[in-house]
Amino acid sequence: MKRRFSDEMTMDEIMRMSPAVIRILLQNGILCVGCPIASFHTISDAAREHELDEEKLGCELRTAVDGSD
Repeated sequence: MKRRFSDEMTMDEIMRMSPAVIRILLQNGILCVGCPIASFHTISDAAREHELDEEKLGCELRTAVDGSD
């Protein structure tokens, strides 16, 4: 059974679940790929660290995940 997207997931979990999100992260200046903190940061953490709108980032990531199914 495939795991469902959740705002509580870490950035690492999201990238592993759907590599399509990597493009979205890079477009937003988020360099989570290969970062050791990615296994601890949630969407909220990443948005705060990069001064991005959390709701918009979450929506973009969810759209990318849903499109990769």
